[in-house]
Amino acid sequence: MRKIWLVFTREYLTRVRTKAFIISTLAVPLFMVLFLAVPVMLATRHTRHAMKIAILDEAGGMASLVAQSLDRKLPSGRPAYQIVQTLESPTPEKRREVNNQLRAEVNQDKLDGFLIIPKGVLDGTGAAFHTRNPGNVDLSQAVRQALDDAVIARRLKERGIQVGDVQALIRAVPLTLVKVTKKGEVEEKGQTFAIAIVMMFLLYMTILIYGVQTMQSVQEEKSTRVVEVLVSSIRPFHLLAGKLTGVGGVSLTQILVWATLGSLVGAYGTTVVTTLDPTSSIPHIQIPWATLVYFVIFYLLGYFLYASLYAAVGAMVSSNEEAQHLATPINLLLAFTPIMLVIIIQRPNSTISVLLSMVPFFAPVLMVLRIGLQTPPFWQILLSLALMVLTTVGLTNLSARIYRVGILMYGKRPSVAELLRWLRYT
Repeated sequence: MRKIWLVFTREYLTRVRTKAFIISTLAVPLFMVLFLAVPVMLATRHTRHAMKIAILDEAGGMASLVAQSLDRKLPSGRPAYQIVQTLESPTPEKRREVNNQLRAEVNQDKLDGFLIIPKGVLDGTGAAFHTRNPGNVDLSQAVRQALDDAVIARRLKERGIQVGDVQALIRAVPLTLVKVTKKGEVEEKGQTFAIAIVMMFLLYMTILIYGVQTMQSVQEEKSTRVVEVLVSSIRPFHLLAGKLTGVGGVSLTQILVWATLGSLVGAYGTTVVTTLDPTSSIPHIQIPWATLVYFVIFYLLGYFLYASLYAAVGAMVSSNEEAQHLATPINLLLAFTPIMLVIIIQRPNSTISVLLSMVPFFAPVLMVLRIGLQTPPFWQILLSLALMVLTTVGLTNLSARIYRVGILMYGKRPSVAELLRWLRYT
């Protein structure tokens, strides 16, 4: 145990002190904060002033209806849209003159856009909205909706139907989504889905990244012949065990730092966002302790399962190119899990979802996804863990045998027959 601890300490301290580890550990939470906060800040800044719009109404009587539909307020109470000019039923000469004038004002940023309503708009002739910024989806959608409302109101009026009566009849009913659990009910605003997806991709990426790092570490020590010095004073199994636990400890440290920073952001993020945008509604995110415990357990088992395979690959080859090529099947096994995302999300307790989450190579990611979405029966979680433990122990034992022989073998990559002979060595 002392020698395993020495290897663990070396692997752990060497990696956590690197600039790459420190930067990646701090950069990911910072990126997530910026990813969430910047759009809110930009959207809030963008809507502090009224959007100035002009209307060229060739049909006549439509401009006032469009303006009425655009009568909306900003959080500050100021109008969201300002109709600065309207022109109804212009002559062709006047239309060309006004059109050129409005285009010039748009180019000079005096207008955000102008709407041209054709004569046959009630019969389905398309209108046109001219703007310098087609990417402003809020503005274009608001104008499109206002024009639709105006046309519908005009058509109803011509048929003697009051718009208010129709709106009262077709008024939508607010629907609140409530998640039912054994511990009670909570209003659902997408937080369950977000948490499950974040945990799934965090597991996928960390297992992949640190598994590959384990392979590269083994291959580097082998190619530089450092391993020959190491095995003269320590058994190969102890060296492999120390390396796996050391790299696993680094990855777990990084995840714990991310979780801590995420908790701080979650605790104070609501206050910050509400300050920037008082109208925003941020769901309360709370991850059950049981889910966090399952996350750590499945992560550790998944890491040791894949890292042992990657370590065996690193021991079999003599170059990084060969290692990348030989690791492709392992990468594909892990990459299969995100492909099943849609199936698990739609029916987390279906037969296919249960079977996939029982496969040891998929369980670290898919079972945690199921737990995050809708906690499965405890026997399924226990069975999945048991299968993973047995598979991990078996693969680690096989990988240790390959590692014991492979780290001292150079040159041509071993064939399947040679690998079988390595496994039979005692």
